[in-house]
Amino acid sequence: MGELCFNTSMTGYQEITTDPSYAGQIITFTFPHIGNTGINMQDVETKKPSVRGVVLREHITTPSSWRAAGHLEDWLDRSNLIGISGLDTRALTIRIRDVGAPNAIIAHARDGKFDLAALKEKARNWPGLEGMDLAKEVTCLRPYEWSEGVWKWYPQKHAAYAKPPIGRHHVVAIDYGAKHNILRCLVSAGCRVTVVPCTMSAEDILDMKPDGVFLSNGPGDPAATGLYAVPIIQGILERGVPIFGICLGHQLLALALGAKTEKMKMGHRGANQPVRDLQTGKIDITSQNHGFCVIPESLPANAEITHVSLFDKSNEGIRLRDKPAFSIQYHPEASPGPHDSLYHFKKFVEMIEGAKERKEKGSEGKTQRIAGVNK
Repeated sequence: MGELCFNTSMTGYQEITTDPSYAGQIITFTFPHIGNTGINMQDVETKKPSVRGVVLREHITTPSSWRAAGHLEDWLDRSNLIGISGLDTRALTIRIRDVGAPNAIIAHARDGKFDLAALKEKARNWPGLEGMDLAKEVTCLRPYEWSEGVWKWYPQKHAAYAKPPIGRHHVVAIDYGAKHNILRCLVSAGCRVTVVPCTMSAEDILDMKPDGVFLSNGPGDPAATGLYAVPIIQGILERGVPIFGICLGHQLLALALGAKTEKMKMGHRGANQPVRDLQTGKIDITSQNHGFCVIPESLPANAEITHVSLFDKSNEGIRLRDKPAFSIQYHPEASPGPHDSLYHFKKFVEMIEGAKERKEKGSEGKTQRIAGVNK
């Protein structure tokens, strides 16, 4: 049981079903052929799927890929993840588009007998995602280090996770439901990454002496998660530590600034979402997965809108004018475009380096003033 949504991606079904941001949701895939690249353990975004179920047009297809290590249906069975096929997913998608995301149940009975009335009543009574904090359900239990780089094709005609560069900057990633490939991108950008639970206090995070703090993606209502996340983020902002947020992290940064969020009618879920960068005029094709958005009019004066959706003009990015912090609503690590928005990781590192340089200059100036007084 969960909120029924649709995803328009033609590939990446394994990454989608293991994205923690789908906690509490059932996914309808609009692409009819799901399963054709099989599954492998390199493409999972977390240890176990958080999605509630999947809805398919056709039965799962036989895999045909050199990377396939198994059949999608076998993996769904092992993951205890229910699904249903044979539905008109085009009609279902149009219904969700027109009237919004409904509550839904996928049920299975070995004897074929269902209490349909009871199932309908159960679906009607499910409270929905508004007001639901799901980040605590998918966050890590304790801090850990992440050192794996991104998947890379080498000239010797083989692929593997790249050997990361030496971590020049310590980044603490607050895990609201972080995707593994975000962490890989941070490592490949030259960061030493420590992942921490979403409830860790600002004081404990700052005691780790981070050069930057990353706010991850995640599921549920940002306003509910913000009850404990907002004070943590505000404490980090006050110390001037550079911040980069993605998806739920973007919404939580906005809430920490005093802005508001709202539930969208159907959300943005797919790998073909056009976004305009207002600073450069460039159009990025982005991968997205969110059912809530930041209300632009609620943002304070020190927050500049940097990106907007070309589908519905909703907010897709902000940056602060007076502090080293920015965030985006979409997923650069998912390689849409295929690399249109990977520059955000480089921008975060440059922000960290700029903050370090200003700090070093400030320390030098303080030392000179002290020396002058002593003289």
